[in-house]
Parts: sequence; structure tokens; C-alpha cells
Amino acid sequence: MKIKSFFLLLFCATVLSSCKYYNFTGTGKIDADTFQVNYFQNTAAFVEPGIERTFTLALQDLIQNQTNLNLTNSGADLTYEGEIVDFRISPMTATADQRAAQNRLYISVNVRFINKKTPEDDFEKRFSHFVDFPGNEQLVGAKLTTALEEIYERITKDVFNASLAKW
Repeated sequence: MKIKSFFLLLFCATVLSSCKYYNFTGTGKIDADTFQVNYFQNTAAFVEPGIERTFTLALQDLIQNQTNLNLTNSGADLTYEGEIVDFRISPMTATADQRAAQNRLYISVNVRFINKKTPEDDFEKRFSHFVDFPGNEQLVGAKLTTALEEIYERITKDVFNASLAKW
């Protein structure tokens, strides 16, 4: 009985200490304490007010919620910066009378990731995603907000995976 208790205690100690090197977000051990997300400017030809602020906050929130890193305004171990380079609404399919049956909102964000402690992890990449919607609907108000949330959720996860999960 004492041997079983010893092995159970040893197993629990091993599992609990291994959480230092792996967590359920798949990031593994992050050799950093702080991160910063600089304001992402909107340099797209078509400007939708406020989307740059929304993206910046979405990326900050995801990293804060998925890691134990502390958000800071300057001098961070990990820095995210870049710009929204494309924001467009394009017709995808047409009806017989030459009207759009389906439209697509497409957003592309150029991201620069800088890791002060591991410079070989630095990168500059473009991430994008889209949402399709009926051609007879205007993408304004709550519909635009919902579309942006879906796109930003995908893009921020892709940025997170590329920078911290190394996927």
C-alpha cells in the first residue's frame, strides 16, 4: 500500500510540475514575461473607422487570456506590430440580372512579431480571413460587428499560433 501511495504521489508531482512547460493552449514554455501590442494602423485603400482599434484590442485580449504574460506599453519581451493592409467587400456570385447574390468581406493584416529573448522566432507575415454574406444585405451595424468579430477571431488565433504555439 505504501508503494502505491508513493507512486501516486510521484505521478501527481510530475504532472503538476510539467504544467510549467506545457499548458492547454499548446504554447509550451514561453521564455518571456511581458508582451506589447502596438496600435495596428489601417493602411487599406478602403477605410472602415475603428477596425484598427478593434483588432489591436482583440489581439491583446487573446494573448492575455491564453498565456500568463503581462501586457505592457513598452520594452516588452514580445512585441506585435503591423497594419491592416486590405479591407474590401467584393461580389462573389451574381444573379441572372447581373446583381451580386453573395458578397465577401475580406481583411488582411500584416504582422511583425519581435521576440527579444529569441530573435530567431521573429517574423513578418500577412494573415487574412473573410466572411461571406448575402448580396441583398448591407454590412453595417450589428452585421458588420459580427463579421469583424469572426474575422478577427480567426486572424488573432493564426497570429497566436504562429508566434507562441509555433504552428
